[in-house]
Amino acid sequence: MTERKIDPDQLAAEIAADAEILKALAENGDIASLPRPIDLHFKGSPSRIEALAKAAEELGLEFVEFGEYEDGDWAADFTLDGTTEPEAMAALTKRALEIEISHGVEYDGWGCEARTGTDENGEEPTGTLN
Repeated sequence: MTERKIDPDQLAAEIAADAEILKALAENGDIASLPRPIDLHFKGSPSRIEALAKAAEELGLEFVEFGEYEDGDWAADFTLDGTTEPEAMAALTKRALEIEISHGVEYDGWGCEARTGTDENGEEPTGTLN
């Protein structure tokens, strides 16, 4: 059996789509170098999604929750801390596609909140992100 590799065209398309999201975040005042929780979403058969959730810690992810689609597929949400700098997001996308291949699931994207360096009152935060 041959080992499946990431499709370079798929990776390029994902990174191009990410660039549009990162541009929109920046236009809304996001400071890409500020760490924040980033959510990852995967979908697949219940058994594969459960196996991925069990492997989350060894993959450096924190399992958040399961969801279910009408077609019987399950979804799982995970989180990890990171920045939204283009290089970091490209590496995260590549990692997510590797997980897609290694666990037989479908990578369904990422999400995060913009970080502007101020809190909801416009103040500089005094705490640190974990």
